[in-house]
Amino acid sequence: MTTVIETVTTPDGPFSLLADEDGAVLASGWTADLDALLARLPLAWRDLDVRRGRTSAAEAALAYYEGETTAIDDVAVRQSGTELQLTGWRALRDIAPGRPLTYTELAATIGRPSAVRAAASICARNAPALFVPCHRVLRTGGALGGFAWGLDVKRSLLAREAVSAA
Repeated sequence: MTTVIETVTTPDGPFSLLADEDGAVLASGWTADLDALLARLPLAWRDLDVRRGRTSAAEAALAYYEGETTAIDDVAVRQSGTELQLTGWRALRDIAPGRPLTYTELAATIGRPSAVRAAASICARNAPALFVPCHRVLRTGGALGGFAWGLDVKRSLLAREAVSAA
């Protein structure tokens, strides 16, 4: 599969995304390291023909950073996982900016209220970060929990979205 990688500069550091030939984001994150992005993909997807280029998804990410926090909402993504993971990733896209959920609330949203650990795993295995906003899920009580790209980035994204929602 031929893919395009683009890296843009954001207030949270370099943001790279890997998109397929249709423009759907396969993986993204706050790094300039292609190997770090590839590591987020399922093993079967890692043998890619990667070329540098421009993507409309990068434009949406930059618009997000300019205050249009909903600019990422319509960016196509492509993910591979179990039925529960796919359901969870779709649910993450429905979380409004500035209105984070807890892992417990995410589990209930996907119809598995006792599957709090599974909800956390869904977030941890999310490759197209930002576009599938796993950063919008917190621990009960409001603690940040984890984030593949670091808690400083998660904190920054949530603060940006809180201001935008106000």
